[in-house]
Amino acid sequence: MSNHPPAVITWRDQIERLSEHASPCRYLLPAKWAAMRTNALAFLDAHGADAHRRGWTAEQLFGVHPQHGFLRVEYAGALMVNDSRVVAVEQDRIVFDRFSGYRTKPGQAWGVPVWEFAAKSTSL
Repeated sequence: MSNHPPAVITWRDQIERLSEHASPCRYLLPAKWAAMRTNALAFLDAHGADAHRRGWTAEQLFGVHPQHGFLRVEYAGALMVNDSRVVAVEQDRIVFDRFSGYRTKPGQAWGVPVWEFAAKSTSL
């Protein structure tokens, strides 16, 4: 990770701080969150620098709806809609082992990074 851009190191640190045993959002089962978290950390280690170089943002990768978390998937970042392993990063697409996540959907509204949602919901 020492050769990764500072943003990627920050993203990884923020994901790592979220418990693997407690879902950061209501309505997301802890077991599914644990798999998502593991895959997000693996993604950052293997593809984080490339994603950052291609212009992917924290919101496009880790976003969730600011009030409703995972209940509003139309605000979700590419890594926050499933628990599948990433196999490649492209300019406008994250390729998973069974499908792809895109950042070029017309009218897309991105949510806040999941760690900001988790911090906000624990402070209420």
